[in-house]
Amino acid sequence: MLDITNVKSDFPILNQKMNGQRLVYLDNAATTQKPKKVIETITEYYEKYNANTHRGIYQLSEKATALYEDSREKARAFIGAEKTQEIIFTRGTTESINLVAYSWGRKNIEAGDEILLTEMEHHSNIVPWQLLAKEKGAVLKYIPVDKNGKLNLDNIDQYFTKKTKLVALIHVSNVLGIVNPVKEIITKAHANGVLVLLDGAQSTPHMPINVKELDCDFFAFSGHKMLGPTGVGVLYVKEGILEEIPPFLSGGNMIREVTLVETIFEDLPMRFEAGTMPIAQVIGFGAAIDYLKLIGMENIWQHEQELVNYALAKIRAISGVTVYGPEEVVERSGVVSFSIEGIHPHDIASILDEAGVAIRAGHHCAQPLLRALGTEATVRASFYIYNDQKDVDQLVEAINQSIRTLR
Repeated sequence: MLDITNVKSDFPILNQKMNGQRLVYLDNAATTQKPKKVIETITEYYEKYNANTHRGIYQLSEKATALYEDSREKARAFIGAEKTQEIIFTRGTTESINLVAYSWGRKNIEAGDEILLTEMEHHSNIVPWQLLAKEKGAVLKYIPVDKNGKLNLDNIDQYFTKKTKLVALIHVSNVLGIVNPVKEIITKAHANGVLVLLDGAQSTPHMPINVKELDCDFFAFSGHKMLGPTGVGVLYVKEGILEEIPPFLSGGNMIREVTLVETIFEDLPMRFEAGTMPIAQVIGFGAAIDYLKLIGMENIWQHEQELVNYALAKIRAISGVTVYGPEEVVERSGVVSFSIEGIHPHDIASILDEAGVAIRAGHHCAQPLLRALGTEATVRASFYIYNDQKDVDQLVEAINQSIRTLR
């Protein structure tokens, strides 16, 4: 078990009250809070060595460059990639997926080709492929979900044809917390000569990740969902694939030589990092990785399993509540989505806010999934390393109060 008291003390934002109540932050699937070490690391950059990277031949720039590249090595090790050349810094998962759609997709997708998604996807892993499909005349296909929100994989072969070029799917659902059997899907895809992109935004912060063992071709995740700052994310791409695709953005920093008629691009991964990158954010992201490694990803995953099962039991016991997702006990990240009969989720969120509980209400950027589950919006409580059973108890008490108030 984690020492939650000590963990909580590392997060300054949690040491405050909302409406006279202890702040219980339960919107971690949207973004996580930042420990003092991350905040101090970013402040130190601006106070002591603020300079552009990879360009200046002076001490400030050299230190900023060294720490920037140190964060790349930390990201590589954190997800088990083989080479730092396979690690590209982006603004987040959304930009990472768009990079793949633009650079790889526009080169490799042709009219009639098929891209396989799932009904569970975040909009960030649907919209870029819709745009690409319209541009190229390609076809989008979807693996459906069952009534509990699990992917229908009883006959996985039916989803692949000779025209399937890519599978792009979410590793862990941001609505249901379901951990998809991605290894099985990747193995099947590769047997059919199909590449696989994993949206790891909701898995990387919560469980150990090893992209070499998964054998995915692309893997995207965001720093701000794992204690890091906003504005920084990572795209992992197998080196052989990355060598063959054109840059996403062009300009300074990603070039080796420019003449009036042509450009020679930098080596990997620099050719995919045009312009001034989010240097402070990348360095702060490295500090977040250090913090997570100190706690241990196995410990974080075990803590979430215990906490989410405690929360599920408490919330399911409330009269009139519908909890979405599998009823059986399964491994799932710390996410519980639910609705209350006769009460709109936004009204529930408002009452919970008055009780000091911050949760998300709405479609969670996953409208196709919610419609497949027969609803347009839910209340979502999502947990992380600084949450404990007391937070769940305060949530449940606030839910009961909302029911008494709104009925």
